[in-house]
Amino acid sequence: MGRLSVLAAARASARRRWVAGAVACVVAGSVLAQPAPPAAQPSQQDSRSINEWLTRTHEASRRRAYQGTFVVSSAVSMSSARIWHVCDGEQQIERVEALTGPPRFTFRHNDQVTTFLPESRVVMIDRRESLGSFPTLLASRESTIPDHYAMRPDGNARGERVAGYDTDVVLILPRDKLRFGYRVWSEKKTGLVVKMQTLDINGAVLEQAAFSELQLDAPVRMDRLAQQMTRTEGYRVEKPTLVKTTPQAEGWFLKSPVDGFRSVSCYRRPIAAAGQPPMNTLQWVFSDGLASVSLFMEPFEAQRHQQEMTMAMGATQTMTRRVNDWWLTAVGEVPAQTLQAFVQNLERRK
Repeated sequence: MGRLSVLAAARASARRRWVAGAVACVVAGSVLAQPAPPAAQPSQQDSRSINEWLTRTHEASRRRAYQGTFVVSSAVSMSSARIWHVCDGEQQIERVEALTGPPRFTFRHNDQVTTFLPESRVVMIDRRESLGSFPTLLASRESTIPDHYAMRPDGNARGERVAGYDTDVVLILPRDKLRFGYRVWSEKKTGLVVKMQTLDINGAVLEQAAFSELQLDAPVRMDRLAQQMTRTEGYRVEKPTLVKTTPQAEGWFLKSPVDGFRSVSCYRRPIAAAGQPPMNTLQWVFSDGLASVSLFMEPFEAQRHQQEMTMAMGATQTMTRRVNDWWLTAVGEVPAQTLQAFVQNLERRK
């Protein structure tokens, strides 16, 4: 159970960074086309509209500095953090200070993530690809997001204020039942995303993330955050060794793809549960451009009393299954049936 909590928390944390770092353009009704019904294929106008909106989101995220308090809540939990973010177009750095739970300070400088744990006097330094950050994923002109999501203004939420700012609101709706939808609030003048809800296939809110307090164009200095990130005196520094690999080289294949999701990375990484030595776990990551799924594979050990289970925490779903002599954990911000599709199609050939 300890390892499952670690994996679920890792995905939830990545998702919070996706929300906090996402920046939207000023949304006008003339920019957004009405979406086709879920079963319909997107028109050229639909595809152009959602790609234009997301591309402008990408550009806006490269020019904003801000600081504020960010709250993530669901029916079962709530957490908050203080965020300082600055970006000069090429380099971006942010500090996230947890305000709930154990003390924790996390710095992200491009793809390097440094986490300070004051109670245990440990610093963990890791490198993570920008998975889950849709502005980054839009760098490719071959985006297939419009094939799987439709977008329209949300007239019911028009004019709402968030953290003292007037906003525009859009709905990003799935065209099938393999992914969740989103309701996104962006500040009118700057386009910064200030609130987001993750919606299940029936439109109910699974999880909400929002700024409760925000200062735009804050005097956040990149050099000061960079200096804080390197002050590790008095801490034990841990740097997990990540080995980039391919699923095929490790003996893993998908018998058939899960519609809309493409493989984006694969690493061998040490992951440890409380009181146990680290396991050399394989992490295979998929994305459809907005949602992501991680498959973690490790050797099965009967003495660890592992049990198959399915668990939901807000928008994050976790599914664990035994695959012959291997233990598989699938984690993602997608419906459980999507994780099931990955699990059923995963095959070991080595």
